[in-house]
Amino acid sequence: MAAKQKILIVDDDNNIAELISLYLTKECFDTKIVNDGEEAIRAFDQYGPNLILLDLMLPGIDGYQVCREVHAKSNVPIIMLSAKGEIFDKVLGLELGADDYMIKPFDSKELVARVKAVLRRYQPVKAPAASAELKCVRYPDLTINLSNYSVLYRGQPIEMPPKELELLYFLASSPNQVFTREQLLDHIWGYEYIGDTRTVDVHVKRLREKIKDHEAWNITTVWGIGYKFEVKNI
Repeated sequence: MAAKQKILIVDDDNNIAELISLYLTKECFDTKIVNDGEEAIRAFDQYGPNLILLDLMLPGIDGYQVCREVHAKSNVPIIMLSAKGEIFDKVLGLELGADDYMIKPFDSKELVARVKAVLRRYQPVKAPAASAELKCVRYPDLTINLSNYSVLYRGQPIEMPPKELELLYFLASSPNQVFTREQLLDHIWGYEYIGDTRTVDVHVKRLREKIKDHEAWNITTVWGIGYKFEVKNI
């Protein structure tokens, strides 16, 4: 029998945390509850969760700092929970590496659906069969291999979460073709994804921080439409 996936619930309101745990336990997840930021960091190291549900407003160090410290050593997915619905807070959370952001109060079924959707994106990549076609695109100083989820940039391996790599591969596989944010959401995150198009913007921003513009190619914003992987004639 496969081991249960583990969810670390970080919320200083224990009543909310217990309720979330109840919903997830019914869906056959294993859960652990902690109530402050420092405890969350310790629990992350000891518990080894597959996903973290992280409240932003915590005693001691807040959820943003917890997110920074966790992602300094791991790509474990994080869904932020907050009573703050301002766009600034949501964008900041996504830019820090959160995979999703939910505003309290939230529907229990939606929470479970988002947890499952995020975990699907982080399923371990199966080794391709010997006869499988190698999914790899190459440009000057850039190799993106979807078969083994690796990226080489200027001769150096670049660490990327699965969705960042899949987005880069998808764009680079269709050079100079413009894709809308909605098309990219459909292709990379799937039709069942509940998030919004800002997710695409945040992932492109992260890619640009890791993969700088090259004289032969770059990820270009097409204003009012979306993005393309532009290949230049040099």
